[in-house]
Amino acid sequence: MSEGQALRVVIADDQRVVRDGLVMLVGLCDGIEVVGTAADGAAAVALADELAPDVVLMDLRMPVMDGVTATREITGRGEARVVVLTTYADDESIFPALRAGAAGYLTKDASAEEIEAAIRAVHRGQTWLDPTVQARLVSALGSGDPGGEPARPSAKHPDNLTPREAEVLSLIGEGLSNREIGERLFLGQATVKTHVNRIFAKIGTQSRAQAVRYAISNGLAKPGGGVGGAS
Repeated sequence: MSEGQALRVVIADDQRVVRDGLVMLVGLCDGIEVVGTAADGAAAVALADELAPDVVLMDLRMPVMDGVTATREITGRGEARVVVLTTYADDESIFPALRAGAAGYLTKDASAEEIEAAIRAVHRGQTWLDPTVQARLVSALGSGDPGGEPARPSAKHPDNLTPREAEVLSLIGEGLSNREIGERLFLGQATVKTHVNRIFAKIGTQSRAQAVRYAISNGLAKPGGGVGGAS
């Protein structure tokens, strides 16, 4: 990008209201131009080929092609730098996105100023990470896993629970609320709620009390933890 030329951005998100809001928000930034929008990862890759943007603002959970795959495609071709903007800040979202080449990672509660700063920073060749994401990376390093992979227990979890779901279920078994689980695992409440809903569906329960009993009976929690609220 030559001096005086606007920084060109493509926005990819499957929710139209989010795309429209981001177009308005980013379009108000001085020296930044939104040159295209995409409703799925495949469209984002196609636009990156066609429009050669400087930065792609990328959601992760999208139809046709997910954001991680799209990020890998775009960064692998050297066409643009990618800033992930997503609801999710769990290990299963963060680490694949960063390994795919994302230079920035924000959650959707980021302010307009943070989004603008991230776009400008990654365009300069820097990395911009949400504080929650930074905390997850520090936690991963502290656990003795410098490669950034979340710890994976060797034992297979019941009912095809993922390691993260088993971790969340264990904390439910200890009586923690969704808010407390989020604080413990550095996750947003929306992410915790998503995990809880998936856990309930997999283990066939409809209440936290049933989930606690399941966790105890499967060795994921000890008796006496209590039942926490959803908030």
